[in-house]
Amino acid sequence: MEPLLASNWWALAIRGVVAILFGVLTFFWPAITLAVLALLFGAYAMVDGIFNIVSAIRGGRGHERWWVLLLEGVVSLAAAAVTFLWPGITVLAFVYVLGAWAVITGVLEFAAAIRLRKHITGEWLLALAGIASVVFGFLLMFWPFTGAIVVAWWIGAYSIVFGALMLALSFRLREWSTPPQGRFA
Repeated sequence: MEPLLASNWWALAIRGVVAILFGVLTFFWPAITLAVLALLFGAYAMVDGIFNIVSAIRGGRGHERWWVLLLEGVVSLAAAAVTFLWPGITVLAFVYVLGAWAVITGVLEFAAAIRLRKHITGEWLLALAGIASVVFGFLLMFWPFTGAIVVAWWIGAYSIVFGALMLALSFRLREWSTPPQGRFA
């Protein structure tokens, strides 16, 4: 495995460069990044819906609950249609779900910190993390478009870091794959 990976170091280098380019482009055009992600979700929902409907029709004759699979397929196709017709709504819905998740988990983290204060020291860190989650969630819900752009920037930052790590690994593997000079086999 290691010699194969080392001999294909260049593939990791290409992955790294592409990831870095994607990350940089995401910082310049975050709205396009989010629209593309929404459309990818729409494509997934469409394929999922088609396969669910086909499975329900082909396998439903012998099963009494085939209609659940059919309904799931119809819902997936509806989600795909909404995504393709109004991709902005999909992005907005994602931001609201992310905001709600942050608020709910933040409240639960804060509650856990209160319950843990009798058992551990440093519970204030969990309480502070909970407060930060709640604040973040409310910021996303009150300013969803700004939140969507921030999410795109996070994706861009991750891509740049990931790409840099892939490049560094590829160069290490390149060194490992070339035999040292002056050594006899």
